Amino acid sequence: MTDHILNIENLSIAFPSDAGSVQVVKSVSLTVGREIVALVGESGSGKSMTGRAIMGLLPRRAEIAAERLAFDGQDLRTLNASGWNRLRGSGMSLILQDPKYSLNPAHRVGRQVEEALLLHTRLSASERRERALDMLDKVGLTDPKRVYASHPAALSGGMGQRVMIAAMLINRPKLIIADEPTSALDRGLQDQILTLLRTLTEEFGMSLLLISHDLQQVSRYADRVLVMRRGEIVERLPAAELSNAQSPYTRGLWAARPSAETYGTRLPVLDEREDAV
Repeated sequence: MTDHILNIENLSIAFPSDAGSVQVVKSVSLTVGREIVALVGESGSGKSMTGRAIMGLLPRRAEIAAERLAFDGQDLRTLNASGWNRLRGSGMSLILQDPKYSLNPAHRVGRQVEEALLLHTRLSASERRERALDMLDKVGLTDPKRVYASHPAALSGGMGQRVMIAAMLINRPKLIIADEPTSALDRGLQDQILTLLRTLTEEFGMSLLLISHDLQQVSRYADRVLVMRRGEIVERLPAAELSNAQSPYTRGLWAARPSAETYGTRLPVLDEREDAV
């Protein structure tokens, strides 16, 4: 693993309300190198907010504070709108969970995959097309020329997600943030997409921050895991050691994994008062 591409120290995010400021992320610190780091937790734990803060995509009313928020040595706290526009799609990219809401139904796939190249490079139209077709092939689409000329409505969910990955990786960014990239897919397709992400990030030497609620998945595909609860990181450990987690909360999430063995039985429930199963 090389030096860390992403360094965050004591990131906090709050939103104003009638009852005062509500903190949704509390003093989060993390680093990402040339590896896959998974940020996991329940819905509302603050993991997606953390990812959007890194990308500069929080609402204007969000109150953000951090001792350090740096990408590739650049202080993200100092960026203006044009600085963010130069960075997104070239230095870092965001893969969202459902291509139905990420791809523009009015435009053909080829135009959308090429967008980052159009914004950040001086390639000719023919060079952009060649690069896009190559990337569509790399993400496992069997007929790249047909997909390139298609509208998103003609694609299945799995194909649409592969197109999204192609669009986000086309300009070889240093960091990919994947926010629940498989939650709209069935289990078989989920494994295919995560295998693809791991293969491509390794091939291109990228870093990946994988945001997920599925501990079983990240135990197989991530290198390290950060577990979030109520806006805080409560445990850090290698992904392969999730079954030996020390935090009662992490152990509770691990015990609640659905499987063939637990089919038809009641899964454990976390005791909110005692943080135990």
